[in-house]
Amino acid sequence: MPKMKTRRAAAKRLKVTGSGKLMARHAFASHLMTRKSSKRKRHLSQDTVISGANEKQARRMVPYL
Repeated sequence: MPKMKTRRAAAKRLKVTGSGKLMARHAFASHLMTRKSSKRKRHLSQDTVISGANEKQARRMVPYL
């Protein structure tokens, strides 16, 4: 069976923590920022743990994670 190909777009957006969880950027942080509070923008700039519902799909896109 051939090797699985990595989805390069996903590989560039995901990273793994020491405990094995997947981290990615927050959504809703790219535009229309003037109406958002400073606190909200500050928290959106941090990476977030990917939810369990999406983790299986993400790991399939990047097999070596």
